[in-house]
Amino acid sequence: MKINNSFKTIALKSVMATGLMALVSSAQAYEPARTAECIAPANPGGGWDFTCRSVGKALVDLSYIKGNVQTVNMSGAGGGVAFAHTVSKRSKDDGLIVAASTATTTRLAQGQFPGMNSDQVKWVGTLGADYGIIAVATDSKYQNLNQMMDDLRKDPNSVKFAGGSASGGWDHLKVLITAKEANVTKLPKIKYLSFNGGSEALVQVVGGHIDAFTGDISEVKGFLDSGDIRVVAVLSEERLPAPLNNIPTALEQGVSSVAPNWRGFYVPGDAGNDSYDWWVNTIDELYQTQEWKDIMAKNGLMPFHKTGAEFTQFVKNQTLDIRILSQDIGLIK
Repeated sequence: MKINNSFKTIALKSVMATGLMALVSSAQAYEPARTAECIAPANPGGGWDFTCRSVGKALVDLSYIKGNVQTVNMSGAGGGVAFAHTVSKRSKDDGLIVAASTATTTRLAQGQFPGMNSDQVKWVGTLGADYGIIAVATDSKYQNLNQMMDDLRKDPNSVKFAGGSASGGWDHLKVLITAKEANVTKLPKIKYLSFNGGSEALVQVVGGHIDAFTGDISEVKGFLDSGDIRVVAVLSEERLPAPLNNIPTALEQGVSSVAPNWRGFYVPGDAGNDSYDWWVNTIDELYQTQEWKDIMAKNGLMPFHKTGAEFTQFVKNQTLDIRILSQDIGLIK
């Protein structure tokens, strides 16, 4: 009897040890490398660049990544170059994340990434929404949105816009949506010039070469602080928190235009499930930290958070919605 009890005790301990090892193994299934890479699909200074650099710094500061997160700017085709690079050359890279936004789903919806679709990558999550704005140089004749829309109603060619997305992309759509809501006709005649990032477009507006900028609030923060531009409308349901609460919404000026631009990430489609789960959980945790809340407040980001399966379904739904919208205003057939 004593021998049997001893065997039972040994067996029980063996089972417990095996179970504990399995738990430890599962918990340690993926350990991030000391360095990670974040691709910003535009030149420095735009919204994607902001997303990579601000999140990368926070991940290092809070010790999620022990080394550093390198931001690599890869402009071209409204994010298409970075998407193709991820799909074709980095499909199994566990240490790579790519900044994405509503601009990404817009290009996918319009078929602007030839031969590619949203199922070829894994969608990690969002860390807030960056609301659209329309801005002018401080010495512009336009003091408010209605003055600009009045000119467009008289002549759709009268105001030239610049943005960091390709023609037909999300920045372009913001202008068309706003103009449509302001009863402007002949929308395809509105002039829009595309640049490889918001900062390039802003320089053209500040320099007086282009009438107005269409982009997101995070892109213009530095130009606002320096007094080089004036935002005539933010495309949000209500005014942004201080210190940006002096900017009027399009809604309060009688134009029903709301254009949130979520900020988030995808990873390569063949990245390991363990690494994907690590990125999803890390983004979930980062979003709850005071450090990230401070970054959001400083840069005008509003709460907007979806991760994993919920975010993946959201991307599919938004892509379909934007495809229908693009057809309605004549951008695609």
